[in-house]
Amino acid sequence: MPGQCREAAVTGLGVITPAGIGARATWDGLLTGRSTAARDPELAGLPVDISCRVPDFDTAALVGRKTAWRLDRFVAMAVLAARHAVADAGLGSPADRDPARIGVVMGTGTGSMERYAGEFAKLAAGRPLDISPLAITRSVPNMAAAEIALDLAVTGPNFAVSTACASGSSALGIARDLLRAGTCDIVLAGGAESACHAIPAACFHRMGALSRRSEDPAGACRPFDARRDGFVLSEGAAVLVLERPAHAQARGARPRAQLAGYGASCDAYHYAAPDPDGRGAAAALTAALADAGAAPGDIDHINAHGTGTRRNDLAEAKALRSVFPEPPAVTSLKGALGHAIGAAGAIEAAVTVLSLQRDTIPPTANHEDTDLAIDLDIVAKVPRTTAQSAAASLSMGFGGQNAALVFRSA
Repeated sequence: MPGQCREAAVTGLGVITPAGIGARATWDGLLTGRSTAARDPELAGLPVDISCRVPDFDTAALVGRKTAWRLDRFVAMAVLAARHAVADAGLGSPADRDPARIGVVMGTGTGSMERYAGEFAKLAAGRPLDISPLAITRSVPNMAAAEIALDLAVTGPNFAVSTACASGSSALGIARDLLRAGTCDIVLAGGAESACHAIPAACFHRMGALSRRSEDPAGACRPFDARRDGFVLSEGAAVLVLERPAHAQARGARPRAQLAGYGASCDAYHYAAPDPDGRGAAAALTAALADAGAAPGDIDHINAHGTGTRRNDLAEAKALRSVFPEPPAVTSLKGALGHAIGAAGAIEAAVTVLSLQRDTIPPTANHEDTDLAIDLDIVAKVPRTTAQSAAASLSMGFGGQNAALVFRSA
């Protein structure tokens, strides 16, 4: 078994978001500081009918007609993101790698509700034999990881992680642990979700989690802002190629960054609301810093969970103030990209890597006036150029599940 490694080399990125298809499109979109939210015809008639959708995502054209017929949207996005990540990592053809030493770990918060409303209607109408035989296999959470393995012919450990809105970050941390244990040489890890559908839109609205600014979609989600009133549903996928540093060096790969630390916790406070003092999130961050051998002062910026809900933003701010005597610059991507639920943490991790590479922090879209109860340095309106050697990304989910990641420049 290969020797134990402490860090994981990030050798490839694949990112699909409402800002565009590909890491470059997402990065360029974020730098504009503008939201991607818009009225969504598929949500017409609902109390909240806005979302952030990936533009021009045609599964047959982008993933291939051979498999498009059996894939729901979140799985197709995962497959495409994985292809981009593998190409970015320069992994070559299947003949050039050991498939048994490559794992896949994908985070998904809910699976897919894309077509279930139609299937439920058939059942309610007394037509059970009309239900698609693909209803389960195209929608359950593990299919993002399973279809990536089928597409890339990799046979190592393969599973899904579901920790609500922390799923993508949890998947990356667990993938890093597979490398650390020597179980794999490479793990494709991240998250995928499409929540821009009627059932999640109605459910999240009933929970009071969504912004009600349907008349102003682009100004709806306002992380850490005094006028915030909730998030906007989104979709997307991000896959990072994590690799044992020695393995990456042996094949001549140049890492984009190092995943140096991972911490996880549970608030054990409430089934949906965060601990108001942010104790669980603070514990996850503290664990990630310790795992990375880093002090709070070593972190140059934080990619926050930053949903734009009143309770979550305040709890997260308290968590950051408790861990960092002087918190570094903070940004949230959800003002621009919306909340992609299980994919959010992976997308934010990928952007954190890009931030480190470019010494640039994207702005928090729609942030105009920081809540007086939130004492943080929020990057807003324009990107901030600043030297960085390490950054943290934090995710918080329903059920009080938290995950924190620490990345270092390569």
